[in-house]
Amino acid sequence: MLENLKVALIVGAGAGLSASLTRKLSAAELKVALVARHTDKLSDLTAETAALAFSCDAADPADVARMFDDVQAKLGVPDVVIYNASGRARGPITELDPADVSQTLAVTAFGGFLIGQQAARRMVERGSGVILFTGASASVKGYPGSAPFAMGKFALRGLAQSMARELSPKGVHVAHIVIDGAIRSAANPDPAEKPDGQLDPDAIADTYLSVIAQPRSAWTHETELRPWIERF
Repeated sequence: MLENLKVALIVGAGAGLSASLTRKLSAAELKVALVARHTDKLSDLTAETAALAFSCDAADPADVARMFDDVQAKLGVPDVVIYNASGRARGPITELDPADVSQTLAVTAFGGFLIGQQAARRMVERGSGVILFTGASASVKGYPGSAPFAMGKFALRGLAQSMARELSPKGVHVAHIVIDGAIRSAANPDPAEKPDGQLDPDAIADTYLSVIAQPRSAWTHETELRPWIERF
């Protein structure tokens, strides 16, 4: 199914999962657009994969619309859009700065809406497309000291559910992926006593590609990924 897709757009791009997705989508011969507020950090990845980098504030409606127009002009209408961006404010509920909370919600939830809206407008007109939203443990359970992140991720999950029910009959596949655990990285390797205790970003990316390739007779609208030692 991937052979029919030409363009992928990843918002909130960086190292880790986004890099794994970029490599695998590029290997499947899709042209990849990487979107971040600051694109300097993407130079090594774009050089490696020939992906193109686009600067955008995902919480700014005008900037998001401009970015989609730029991507469309240079690569074409995206067949796949993945929203990985999120903000995070930590601390006791009694001490959180309201401005920090507002910014967390703007990036994690409102940004997801803006990206999803622009993607949907183009995909519905064409009658096909895939929109994936990256969730977290906080999408389904709030933790102490992390209320803003849970608020944003709960909202993103609700957005994905609503969009899936609205857009599926129009040919657009929307899915929410719950990443229930820490993602392994060079800076955050598995402890020696807990091998495979964190999610491998390449393994996560494999699941994203499998969801993207699903035939419409058997679409999933949510899936959860966790390492084998993670508690449900």
